[in-house]
Amino acid sequence: MSLLEPAIETDRLTRVATRGPVPWTRSYLRRAVLIDAVCSLLAGGLALYIRFVGQGRPPTSYLVFTVGLPGLWCASVALAGGYSSRFFGVGSDEFRRVMNAAVGLAAGVAIASYAVKGDVARGYIVIALPSVAVLDLAARYRLRKRLHWQRSQGSCMQRVVAVGHASAIADLIATLRRDKFHGLTVVGACLAERTMPQEIAEVPVCGGLGSVVEAVDRLGADSVAVLACPEMSGHRLRELAWALEETDTDLCVAPALLDVAGPRTTIRPVAGLPLLQLDHPELTGGKQVIKAVFDRLAAGLALVALSPLFVVIAAAIRLDDRGPVFFTQIRVGRDGQTFRLFKFRTMVVDAEQRKLELEKLNEGAGVLFKMRKDPRVTKVGAILRRWSLDELPQLLNVLHGDMSLVGPRPALPKEVANYGDHMRRRLVVRPGLSGLWQVSGRSGLSWEEAMRLDLRYVDNWSIVLDMQILWKTFSAVIHGSGAY
Repeated sequence: MSLLEPAIETDRLTRVATRGPVPWTRSYLRRAVLIDAVCSLLAGGLALYIRFVGQGRPPTSYLVFTVGLPGLWCASVALAGGYSSRFFGVGSDEFRRVMNAAVGLAAGVAIASYAVKGDVARGYIVIALPSVAVLDLAARYRLRKRLHWQRSQGSCMQRVVAVGHASAIADLIATLRRDKFHGLTVVGACLAERTMPQEIAEVPVCGGLGSVVEAVDRLGADSVAVLACPEMSGHRLRELAWALEETDTDLCVAPALLDVAGPRTTIRPVAGLPLLQLDHPELTGGKQVIKAVFDRLAAGLALVALSPLFVVIAAAIRLDDRGPVFFTQIRVGRDGQTFRLFKFRTMVVDAEQRKLELEKLNEGAGVLFKMRKDPRVTKVGAILRRWSLDELPQLLNVLHGDMSLVGPRPALPKEVANYGDHMRRRLVVRPGLSGLWQVSGRSGLSWEEAMRLDLRYVDNWSIVLDMQILWKTFSAVIHGSGAY
């Protein structure tokens, strides 16, 4: 045995012993607990004021409950898993667990008051508990947006060693670099191939499948992401999990089925095997009826509310160059049915004729024509595009039933003519005024990425996903990100 081996082992054990939570997670957790406590105290004070205003000094029992509410609330959030670091910054689990905490605390108060036969003022409870949930959700959202900003600056990131084939790792690196809010950065790669490059997309290759633990130790990684890789057998994966357990390093395994997640996937233990069950997407039935009713009702109300804005925009377009207010175009909708799409005109009247002169300057992909500084765009049109106001007439298409508020991007007939079998999948739902493409980069997306996002939407559709996209659409429009 080499004389250096005891020293190397001692150094390794020291690093293992001192490894703990990522520093930013401790700071985030402290802020989350403080926010939860402050929100619950404000909610309790609000309930006291509303319930007992004009009645003099509130009863002592309610004062005690209000002072103790931060402790009860934080305990409820902890029991609901609201302080788990794996949910910080991404997904709806963090917010859902806060809601579960509110429901659990309300049930606990009801059971406790019944058990001790306490006379609890329902008005106080009805105000306090919903208020703490609303305040806490709003505060957690702001805390998350701050975390996203920090991640956009390169901090608060989790270091990942990716394991799998070079092409899959390259896709993962590209995705995580584009969407930094996920908080993951690939710092090393371990490949399944025999021939290994020195690096993949500027990320160093650390060896083969047997070098994962060494790479984690050397790079100080926090997580290991095993991508779809037949060479990583169940036995080898279990041994890797045991080895990473010693260093408290997270292990994530990506299934071969990509872009399908959420409620559609569940783990079913069968004969000791953890099988991933994939449910069919809910593209028919009651939930689709709810979606259709919501779309038309929301579009009708929006058209009434925005009618003064429509008049102003129409007048501005007419005064700009005396041309028509609307631009119409044939698009392909659900089941391949064509319809006429409405938009406010943002280009000169002879834009289609002038496009031939600009084909060599096309910055788009596929059959889409895109230019960041298109000379055909009018002055008023540039403003409308900047704030996506040119899309508002599509509310008429939603009201008519040709489109939905959320869905895949409405395709041109010449796009659909070039679709492969898998791309026709996006035609099983109505196209949308907004969608994953709208909140993930808009005009800055490549053709392939836009298509992939449309397919992801179809395969993972839910009412909750629609609500999330609508919320993010508002933010994307306000910031004007990716619009030109």
